[in-house]
Amino acid sequence: MIHTFAAIYIGSYEVSIKIFEISGKKKIRDIDYIRSRIELGRDAYSKGSIGYELVEALCDTLAEYKKIMDGYRVDSYEAYAAAALRNAENELFILDQIRIRTGLLVKVLSNSEHRFISYKSVAMREDFERMIQKGAAVVDAGGGGMQITVFSKGKVVTTQHLALGTMRMREQLARKSNNLAQYELQVEELVDKELEVFKAMYLQETKIKYLIIIGDYISEISRKVEKNKEDNTIEAAKFLKYIRKLDEKTLEEISEELNLSNESDALVIPYMMIFKCMAESIGAESLWAPGTNVSDGIAFHYAQKNNMIRVEHDFEADVLSAARNLSERYMSYTPHIDALTQMATLIFDTMKKVHGLGRRERLLLQVAAILHDCGKYISFANGPSCSYDIIMASEIIGLTHKEREIIANTVLYNTWPLPAYEDLADKLDHDSYLTVAKLSAILRVSNAMDRSHKQKFKNVKAAVKGRELVITIETMDDIALEKALFDAKTSYFENVFSIKPVIKEKRVYG
Repeated sequence: MIHTFAAIYIGSYEVSIKIFEISGKKKIRDIDYIRSRIELGRDAYSKGSIGYELVEALCDTLAEYKKIMDGYRVDSYEAYAAAALRNAENELFILDQIRIRTGLLVKVLSNSEHRFISYKSVAMREDFERMIQKGAAVVDAGGGGMQITVFSKGKVVTTQHLALGTMRMREQLARKSNNLAQYELQVEELVDKELEVFKAMYLQETKIKYLIIIGDYISEISRKVEKNKEDNTIEAAKFLKYIRKLDEKTLEEISEELNLSNESDALVIPYMMIFKCMAESIGAESLWAPGTNVSDGIAFHYAQKNNMIRVEHDFEADVLSAARNLSERYMSYTPHIDALTQMATLIFDTMKKVHGLGRRERLLLQVAAILHDCGKYISFANGPSCSYDIIMASEIIGLTHKEREIIANTVLYNTWPLPAYEDLADKLDHDSYLTVAKLSAILRVSNAMDRSHKQKFKNVKAAVKGRELVITIETMDDIALEKALFDAKTSYFENVFSIKPVIKEKRVYG
């Protein structure tokens, strides 16, 4: 059976629709791709809101896309908007106009959601797993910003957002530059400065062999550099040589060289400078231009969510790896963190029928356990609130903004009393509030069991018996501290679950 799907993407400088066929053989095939140049970022990044002429053009274009979808008889669609709309003061009014005039419902992505969907478009490719084992940096360059995700030995080291969007830079620099050469120099200086800091913080001990680039123009450049290669990989030295050659040409000559439809597309310059600076700075041996974009990621994300395809890459492992690296950066990753994570997941798994949460919430609990102490790096006295701020300020690839809010609040209320729902309604919806209450209750009890950070318990088992959660432990040590703190934490747990946790101790003599 073939499912026809449409991915609509509203970006900083263009709006696109890509039609896909998702087949029973677990394959995704694109059958049409239409792009319309609408520079929403022109207003969003310079004025703070999007003018009526651009809104008019956007609604007209989306109405045309709706007709295209009807023509293809699509079974379903997803429409996403990114930074330009997210940064506009009149975002809600624009979304309302789109709904009224076209019937389309558009979701505005947070930066972490947007980058994760783009990243999925690359992770679905066969070469990806091989490259990240050898060290790779995935660079997602867009109109509003750039995301760099670093992998070492197949695991995520970090993901960072840099405010180096091509359109943002054009609005800031191009109109104030006297000529193209000066503009190029300014872009290069800006990118180099940011990359210097990024390298110093994250690449001191990580060797990058592959630079994986998601963005416009890179596929055209790769085809020119390696005419006979089908896998779109380029030797970094060859790539840089070609970019330096392009650097000597005018904008019109560059557009002609790359067969671009728009001969005065000034965005090609900041893109070229970003690619050039990344290749020079990171020192990768090869570049890979997979030729995918956010629309492919939207289709993959939809198919994965609806169990239409098999997924090879472990995205949950990415989340946990990023969390551990963040914990290590703030010097809080210790054997206690491992013990706490194991204890929390044991209690979560034992109480499945009681808490009613799913696999995704289990992952959020693990991340909360890994990051619960990171704020002590800044302040022991205000550790919980500092942990909250660190988590909310950190990009963890694979988590949505809402999920990050759940984790940060779980960590905060692991120590502090949980306020009434009304006091947190500006941050959490009803379901998210209940999730925070349940996860923080589990985290509190788990934390109390290793309060000395000495991992005194062995062979821990848990079972729900009547209205009790019985945790059986073996120990050779004095656990008076743990017992006292455990009893103090149980009342909150009882309030949330109507179940009392109790410890059963088996003495073990060495």
